[in-house]
Amino acid sequence: MTLFDSPAFEGHEGVHAFADEASRLKCVIAVHSTARGPAAGGCRMWPYASAEEALTDALRLSRAMSYKNAMADLELGGGKSVIIGDSRTQKTPALFEAFGQAVEALGGKYWTAEDVGVSPADLAHARRRTRYVAGLDDHPAASGDPSPVTAEGVFRGVRLCVRRALGRDLDGVRVAIQGVGHVGEHLAKKLRAAGAKLVLTDVNGEALRRVAAETDAETAAPSAIFDVDCDVFAPCAMGGAVSLDTIPHLRARVVAGAANNQLAGPEAGQELFRRGILYAPDYVINGGGIINVAGEIRALERGEAFDPAWVDARLERLMSTLDEVLDQAQRERRPTHDVANAIARARIAGAAAERAAA
Repeated sequence: MTLFDSPAFEGHEGVHAFADEASRLKCVIAVHSTARGPAAGGCRMWPYASAEEALTDALRLSRAMSYKNAMADLELGGGKSVIIGDSRTQKTPALFEAFGQAVEALGGKYWTAEDVGVSPADLAHARRRTRYVAGLDDHPAASGDPSPVTAEGVFRGVRLCVRRALGRDLDGVRVAIQGVGHVGEHLAKKLRAAGAKLVLTDVNGEALRRVAAETDAETAAPSAIFDVDCDVFAPCAMGGAVSLDTIPHLRARVVAGAANNQLAGPEAGQELFRRGILYAPDYVINGGGIINVAGEIRALERGEAFDPAWVDARLERLMSTLDEVLDQAQRERRPTHDVANAIARARIAGAAAERAAA
């Protein structure tokens, strides 16, 4: 199968591969759409088994960012970058400077930020080579690490879904969180403060023990988290966790988490719907981080200071959008991911039509 035949390529404007022998950088930057504005999406560093696997991940994540930015009503398109490598052992300042040079080569078509395996400290090195980096903390427009804002949006979304599916607040609700990294840890602490009872898992045993101790949580092996007796399953690790193989094990009434591309495929969303499990579409509920990044981009472009109130207002609007998606899905008896996809595509197509007519 060629790149253009891949289902993941659908709708993409461009795919860019960069390599730098001196720093050992190998990365892919995928730009799905710039119809609503410059493409924006984080940079992920992961030890992909092959270049093909990295490309597929970049394409899927890039398209999800277009949908995410459209649903958050941001003047941004969707893009994503992936660096092939082990973030625990292969990070260097030179590698991220070379990555910054790659971003700069796109001439402002793509803005980057942190994602799995990449921190704001890493991207500070990239910013030496390009201005198109957000999520930092060393200038008046800086928004800092977007992870806490992502977690805040997911927290609000979980609370909304629990009220709709269970008719109660979070106090005493059992939540199984898969992954306690940047976002999962913040989410766990917010849920615990609201009275939820937690069961956590992570492939990083040290992080798991620390966060569990801080949130008075139970722990489970990564392979056992799907079988946990809980009200909410919150995927906060890598994508594809919700599949036809794992869904039969779920005992939750709600699936709502921070991970991107939580559904292994559209058939997984159909199966959740068939079983009466309420699914919060991932690129809607986890849009807080990109809203934070958008706030920084907005401030940089205007020469202003970062405005937290603008971000919070957009976050509230995002929760209204999630509520509307769930309302429409219930009214039309359709899976929530189908409804969200249709709304996002319509917003992107509308922006593209306006641009063409201008």
